Amino acid sequence: MIEYALWFAFAAFGIGLVFTLWRVVRGPHSADRILALDTMVINAIGLLVVYGISIDRQVYFEAAMLIAMVGFVSTVAYCRFILRGDIIE
Repeated sequence: MIEYALWFAFAAFGIGLVFTLWRVVRGPHSADRILALDTMVINAIGLLVVYGISIDRQVYFEAAMLIAMVGFVSTVAYCRFILRGDIIE
């Protein structure tokens, strides 16, 4: 039963990545693109965690934490760049 749930999770996160990629490409404003990139990071984290569960390895959970930290910092930096024109004051 867990195999079906894992395949469903892979499909759901994969479809989510495709839809957010579409929003990155066709977003009408830069704020939409920023939110789509942040959502792509969240979907990538979900895929990584589901993959770690499916092959029963702990290292993928640590990699997901690193991607979450880098994704948060990059989202904040991109927002500051769009709003102020520079990242570091």
